[in-house]
Amino acid sequence: MREYRLEVESQDASKRLDICLLEFFQKQETGLSRTAIQKLLKEKNISLNGQVLLKAHHKIKSGDIIKVSIADKEKSSFEAQDLPLEIVYQDDDIAIINKPAGLVVHPAPGNYAHTLVNALLYHIGELSNVNPQRPGIVHRLDKDASGLLVVAKNNRSHLSLVEQFAAHSIRRKYIAIVKGKVEFDQNTIELPIARHATKRKNMAVSFSSNARYAKTFYRTIKRAQDYSVLELELFTGRTHQIRVHLAYLGHPILGDSKYGKHDNFERLALHAKSIGFLHPASGKFIEFTSELPGEFKKFLDF
Repeated sequence: MREYRLEVESQDASKRLDICLLEFFQKQETGLSRTAIQKLLKEKNISLNGQVLLKAHHKIKSGDIIKVSIADKEKSSFEAQDLPLEIVYQDDDIAIINKPAGLVVHPAPGNYAHTLVNALLYHIGELSNVNPQRPGIVHRLDKDASGLLVVAKNNRSHLSLVEQFAAHSIRRKYIAIVKGKVEFDQNTIELPIARHATKRKNMAVSFSSNARYAKTFYRTIKRAQDYSVLELELFTGRTHQIRVHLAYLGHPILGDSKYGKHDNFERLALHAKSIGFLHPASGKFIEFTSELPGEFKKFLDF
């Protein structure tokens, strides 16, 4: 258990308690989010002048003494494995990985080895531990998709990236090869997504009360007799969003065994082409791009 003590200074008087603590822990680089602070309040792990019955919106005063107790974080027990890994870029805060198709991003029940996390622990070592079960992982790509993914090497960077994803300010572009001739040169798909009613491992376009808003933009790059090539941009990040939206339109991604039909493409024809965001430390916008995988080039050349 870690204990923190904070005496409120005059410039912080009249601030909300959770805002003051958020700013304090950002300086400490402990990786506490506003949600985590609210959880600590509910668990009565924060006291103000000895009183623990507190509200997040409580206005603090100069001279107030705030004490916070935080349980030690669980350490990741996953094995570091020497798996092939293409690191496009890295510094003290982040790493950009070009994930190959077929690689699972993080361990899960029944699959605790041979994942991207196992490879990251070997090649990079120090990763954020905001979520010890997914060290370094801020967002995911489907197992059968390929392309760029940003990894956090410390908690400060992790929280910064999470906030940017939540604000939908991170720019992500994908290339997909889909079945059939797409009608429009460009289009925005705004269709809510929920868990499939009967196939519980699948997602589906749904207008039920538990469906979540989802928005995808696409631009048609090429049309052929039996397929189209699309550049897509995500505005939300729902599970299988691109795959579900395109399948609903009648243009499933080639090689998609879950949402499409049998075709002759050897893998899911979805590639995360680029990613851009504000660097967690410098605040400058940075962007990375990757080439199309060999399977894409071979198919399109043919």
